Amino acid sequence: MKNPLYDVIVRNIPGATNPTSVQPASAVQTRSPVKETRAKAFQELEKRISSPPILRLPDVSQPFILQTDASHLGVGAVLFQEDTAGEKRPIAFASRKLLPRESRYSTIERECLAITWGVKKFQEYLYGTEFVLETDHQPLQYLRQAKFQNERLMRRALALQPYRFLLRAIRGRDNVGADCLSRNPLED
Repeated sequence: MKNPLYDVIVRNIPGATNPTSVQPASAVQTRSPVKETRAKAFQELEKRISSPPILRLPDVSQPFILQTDASHLGVGAVLFQEDTAGEKRPIAFASRKLLPRESRYSTIERECLAITWGVKKFQEYLYGTEFVLETDHQPLQYLRQAKFQNERLMRRALALQPYRFLLRAIRGRDNVGADCLSRNPLED
């Protein structure tokens, strides 16, 4: 199974496209260009894994940001908090594969499913606090105000009523984490 976080960490490291091609510098006995490339790739991986964006512990005094996305394969959610410099730092990642019936939902229904699933997945952090909910699907910006003719959307909107959130539409390129997780969902 493909790991989306591996793709984010390993991207643009020469010689690290295959996890078996990376080895620690101590394993390089003879000097050859291939072995040196592998050693450099391993050192770069070590540096990237131990530097941001690494998970941080939640601070309940700060507001949370939840980004969600859906694809034809699954749904994904990333829980963030902003640090003192104003940068988003990840708290948790989650994804799941869509059931066969869910994969036949319309786009707006899948996106709404991603929102309700993400909120319920991280409800321990979100319930009772005001948080920002970010989605790249513009029509859902009016989730609380619209009078839906669609029963699925209405049920999901009702399920979100106990939560206090500000729904913000963002560009797709700003929703990379949740998008990546929805396209490479984990098995339940």
